[in-house]
Amino acid sequence: MTNQSIEFDIDLIKRYDKSGPRYTSYPTAVQFHEGFSEAEYRKWAQKSRESGRPLSLYFHIPFCDTVCFYCGCNKVVTKNRKRAAPYLERLHREIEMQAELLDGSRPVNQLHWGGGTPTFISHDEMTALMDKTRECFNLHDDDSGEYSIEIDPREVQTDTVALLRKIGFNRMSLGVQDFDPRVQKAVNRIQTEEQTLSVLEAARREGFKSMSIDLIYGLPFQSTESFGRTLDRILEISPDRLAVFNYAHLPELFKPQRRIEAGDLPSPQEKLDILQLTIDKLTRNGYLYIGMDHFAKPDDELAVAQRERTLYRNFQGYSTHADCDLVGLGSTSISQVGDTYSQNLKGMEEYYERIDAGRLAVFRGYELNEDDKLRRSVITNLICHFVLHKAEVEKTFGITFDEYFAAELNELNEMEKDGLLEQHPDRIEVKPAGKLLIRNICMVFDRYLREKANRSFSKVI
Repeated sequence: MTNQSIEFDIDLIKRYDKSGPRYTSYPTAVQFHEGFSEAEYRKWAQKSRESGRPLSLYFHIPFCDTVCFYCGCNKVVTKNRKRAAPYLERLHREIEMQAELLDGSRPVNQLHWGGGTPTFISHDEMTALMDKTRECFNLHDDDSGEYSIEIDPREVQTDTVALLRKIGFNRMSLGVQDFDPRVQKAVNRIQTEEQTLSVLEAARREGFKSMSIDLIYGLPFQSTESFGRTLDRILEISPDRLAVFNYAHLPELFKPQRRIEAGDLPSPQEKLDILQLTIDKLTRNGYLYIGMDHFAKPDDELAVAQRERTLYRNFQGYSTHADCDLVGLGSTSISQVGDTYSQNLKGMEEYYERIDAGRLAVFRGYELNEDDKLRRSVITNLICHFVLHKAEVEKTFGITFDEYFAAELNELNEMEKDGLLEQHPDRIEVKPAGKLLIRNICMVFDRYLREKANRSFSKVI
C-alpha cells in the first residue's frame, strides 16, 4: 500500500528546483516526429481494434470568449459563437472515421471534454456532439463510465449543469485559479465566488459523482495571506479533488503572458511559502497528496487507485483507466493507442482541410521501443505510487534491474543521502520529503533527457 503522507522540506526543494517534464507521457512530446503519420496510426488502430481493449475518448473544444493572461493552452479566443459550428461539423466527421477504424462497439469507460472552454458551445451543440458520440461509440448508459467536462463557471447558464448531467456527464472540473479580485483583474479572469458556488451547488443537486477545482499559485499580486483566504473558501466548498498548479511565466512562449508584468509576480520564496501553506491546509483538512499538484479526499477514486497501486498517468493527468486506449479528437488532441502516441494538427485550417479530404488529422507521433516501454513503466510506477518493485519490472521486461539501471541507481545515491528516497534490494521507495520532487527522481530514468540536456521544461516546483 502506498504511503500517502507528504513532507515539505524547503532546503531540499531549493536545492532540487530545476526544470523537467511533467511525464504525462514517456517518452515526452519532445520526441514526437512527423515520420509517424496517419498511415502508422491506422496500422496501430487496427491492432487496437483486434485487442478489444476499452476506450477513453478525449474531445478538444478550443474556443474561449476571453483570454486568461496566464494561459498556455491551444485555444481560439473569439466573441463569435458561430465559429464553433464549422469546427464541430469536422469533429462529427472525425468521430465517424475513428469509430469505423477502431470498432465503435468497444466500451467507452472514460470520456473527457477539455479546452479551451467546452461550455463555450451552445446547449444544442453539446447535445448534438454527445448524440453523435453515442451513435458511433458504445457509451455506458448506466452511469458507470467516468465522463467528465472542464467548466468555466462564467460560461454556465441556469440550466447548463442539468443539461450536462442529462447527456451523460457525471464528473466536472471547475476552473477557479484564485478568488482574490486583484489577482483576477491582473490575469483577466473576473469570476465571482457566487458564479463558482452556483455551479457547484447545481452539480451536487443534479447528482454529479465527483467535482474537482483548479487553482494556480504564482500569479500576480498573490501572497500567502491572499491565497490562504481562497483556500479557506475552497475548503468550505469541499470539492472531491483539487489541482493546485504552479504558474510558469514563459512570455517568450505564450503570447498572452506578455500582458502580465513580471514585477507583479510573487518572489520565488513567496511562491514556496504559498505552496507550503497549501499543502499544510489541505492535508490538515483531510486531503491526500496524490502527486504532481493533485490532492483528493481519501475516498476519491484517485486516492483509492493510488492505495491499490492501479493509478495511471496520461495526457489528461492522473487516471484510473490504464486498461484503455486513449483516442484524442479535435485539433491538437493527443492519442495513446497501443504502444504509440499521436497528435492531431494544431492549426484550425489545416485540421479542416485534412478532415474535409476524408483523412484523419494525425500529423506526428511516436512508436515506443522496448527500452521506452521499460522506462515508461518505471516512471509511471514512481510518479503514481511513489514505490517501484524491481521484481515486477524484471518479470515483465526480462531484465536484471540492478544491471540494466546501474548508472541510474548510482545517480539515486545522492538523492538517497538527501532523504528523497530509500533504495532497498527489492524496491525503490520515495520518502514523504521526496514526493514534491518526484519529477527529479523520474528524470534520472529518462534516457532522452540524459542525451539532450538543453530541453525547455517548466520548473518542478
